[in-house]
Amino acid sequence: MRQRTIGAAAVGAIGLGAMPLSVEGRPDEASALATLHSALDAGVTLIDTADSYHWHAGELGHNERLVARALASRTAADRAAVLVATKGGRGRPGDGSWTVDGRPDRLRQACEGSLRRLGVAAIDLYQLHKPDPRVPWAESVGALRELLDAGKIRAAGISNVDEGQILVARDVLGAGLVSVQNRFSPAVRSAEPELRLCERLGLAFLPWSPLGGLSRSALDGPDDVAVTSGAFHRIAAERGVSPQRIGLAWLLALSPAVVPIPGARRSASIRDSAAAADLTLTPAELSELSELGSPAAPFGPAQPGPTG
Repeated sequence: MRQRTIGAAAVGAIGLGAMPLSVEGRPDEASALATLHSALDAGVTLIDTADSYHWHAGELGHNERLVARALASRTAADRAAVLVATKGGRGRPGDGSWTVDGRPDRLRQACEGSLRRLGVAAIDLYQLHKPDPRVPWAESVGALRELLDAGKIRAAGISNVDEGQILVARDVLGAGLVSVQNRFSPAVRSAEPELRLCERLGLAFLPWSPLGGLSRSALDGPDDVAVTSGAFHRIAAERGVSPQRIGLAWLLALSPAVVPIPGARRSASIRDSAAAADLTLTPAELSELSELGSPAAPFGPAQPGPTG
């Protein structure tokens, strides 16, 4: 698989968003592990997880434990090649809702829990899941600075942020900040200013729910729909590949900073997504796909609901 960079680390150009393996509608454990192994076999070397990726109360870290179990059965060389990115700062009480807690003490505790569940001495990439409006942003980010200085995390990332928050985080974290994870897809392109800022700052941009408008994801609300026509589908038919593969190839072509993290519940899904890393679209195709409205779905802000 072609490579992209996140800080000093080289990763496969397509990552895996592991969330669907642990939340509502999740597969059984054997199928979930098979999907993780299929991702690794396909050349995926970035796995994105979070302590809050679970379904029921009392399951904190369900997704992290799945990832750790899959990696534990691989060779040492395989494990060394994989960058595991996890997140802290959100919670799930078990009633389907999501909470936000960006207090520094809470983030330090969350990191300690993730370290134990992943079974590592330091987390490759630790991401602040979402700004907490009750906590000054610089204080939340400052907790990541402390974790970096303590050697508990190798690199820091932030998620669901605007341009101003990226710049503040850069001031606090310096070169320790390596990535931004925002929602971005064929149907939701409102984070392009943040993507271009990441380009200028040398940060990786990890689109979550990158197949929005082409597939429903575990994060979609009831009003989100996957369309069945439009430029992505027409070009996919001409190429003899899935619209999802076209969508991921389009994202990769937007910027060398982009590393999509599509979710998957099945092995076949992640194998198809991984193949997008080696699909090159023509200038004419890219022009058509980049036109506003090309997925035949409305553009604009994401529907209210949980965030990645």
